[in-house]
Amino acid sequence: MILYHGSNEDILSIDLQKGLRFKDFGKGFYLTPDKTTAIRMAQKKARLFGGTPTLITYDLSEDALNSGLKVKIFPEKASVEWFLFVDANRDRNRQQPVHDYDIVIGPIADDGVVLQLTNYKEGIYSPEQAAQLLQDKYLDQQYYFGTERALSFLHKTNSETV
Repeated sequence: MILYHGSNEDILSIDLQKGLRFKDFGKGFYLTPDKTTAIRMAQKKARLFGGTPTLITYDLSEDALNSGLKVKIFPEKASVEWFLFVDANRDRNRQQPVHDYDIVIGPIADDGVVLQLTNYKEGIYSPEQAAQLLQDKYLDQQYYFGTERALSFLHKTNSETV
């Protein structure tokens, strides 16, 4: 399977320690199967942090999901479980990681999701109501890699300026 990572520089070696902690699925390395989404992320990162917008292509070995890795796959549309999982991972008051999955696959929490997370935190909506409001919204998909073992199934195939 082909996956993409958008960055403001080429990545020679993935360093899980560089990942930010309070992301959708926690601290890790994120990719998407959607090339356009990755290009958009590369351009955004270069605009915010400088550097050159770079699209990096990886091949995910088909063996990865049947290798004994701990994998969590969410539905492509928003669900209550996914919504609460993202909320917990983004909670800056939480001291410990939320999970110990090697790979997590699911929707990307875009600005519309962030709005519903805020509404949930402020008591305006329950998790069920917030997830329901997101049901008709298309959410790009993401693949989270949280361990070195999971990364061993990724093989970089290309890097290009976008």
